[in-house]
Amino acid sequence: MARLLALPALPALAAMPAQAERGAAWPRHPVRLVVTFPPGGSSDIVARLLAPLLQERLGQPFVTDNRPGAGSTIGAAAVAAAPNDGYTLLMSNSAALSISPFLLRRPSYDPVHSFTHVHYIGAVPMVFAVHPSVPARSLAELAAWIRAQRDPVPFGSGGAASVAHIVGELFAQQAGLKLTHVPYKGAGPMRTDLLGGQIPFAVDALPQNLPFLQSGDLRLLAVTSARRVPQAPRLPTVGQAGYPGLVAENFVGVSAPANLPEDIVQRLHQSLQGILQQPAVRGHLEAQGFVLAERRPEAFAAYVRQQVQAWGPVVAATGATLS
Repeated sequence: MARLLALPALPALAAMPAQAERGAAWPRHPVRLVVTFPPGGSSDIVARLLAPLLQERLGQPFVTDNRPGAGSTIGAAAVAAAPNDGYTLLMSNSAALSISPFLLRRPSYDPVHSFTHVHYIGAVPMVFAVHPSVPARSLAELAAWIRAQRDPVPFGSGGAASVAHIVGELFAQQAGLKLTHVPYKGAGPMRTDLLGGQIPFAVDALPQNLPFLQSGDLRLLAVTSARRVPQAPRLPTVGQAGYPGLVAENFVGVSAPANLPEDIVQRLHQSLQGILQQPAVRGHLEAQGFVLAERRPEAFAAYVRQQVQAWGPVVAATGATLS
């Protein structure tokens, strides 16, 4: 009788070590870091910096998996649909979470509820970059030059539904300009055409354009941050250039499918926190133009909610869509 009474308790007792092992032993095999852009963008730079450092701390390979397309929604949707076991992570960013869901009729994920937002890393301001053939040395001069053109002027971005795309559309609205957006499959190919003069100007992430500012291959007119950045202290902000409505930054963080077990959340968060406190890592990212900040998972989730509320009306006002 005693043995029979004990039997119902056995499954529960057996499950306890398995549940504990799920978090304590994580990771037991390689982890994917899904990047929603092609190689060369801000999210990709961070992923490739973090991957070997995470492997060193956690003992398993962290593999960068570039899944671009459809305004970052392909990669984000893949992560949202993945098992919440900690083996599929998202390099979360403004395009995937703050912009693209408002450009689709039926988004396949919710930026707040479809993910566990684990660790905020930092934000990257955009910059207005022009080819030297354009006779403009300020944002006001660029607007005047565009108005003087007979046909709509093309501007490039790293892709439809990117922060750069939306900033360009807002610039056209606020300055009363005729612009044609040219979306590229990644900022790398767009930058090649800009350097070659195939497009006259672009809105792009600041970090990758700093070398061209120093070499003179491109002229940078204004950053979309609220304050000047130390990497380019002479570069005015869009507010100082007369367009305060263009303030925008592309944030980067690490997220996972919804309901990631709390022990994995904390282990991953603490690992990233330790890595990003290293002076060499911080210095590398700051030299690339990142504005770093520390947010715990609950604060990062609140930040995503705030971004969704702030960007939704802005994106709708541009009339942009993802076909």
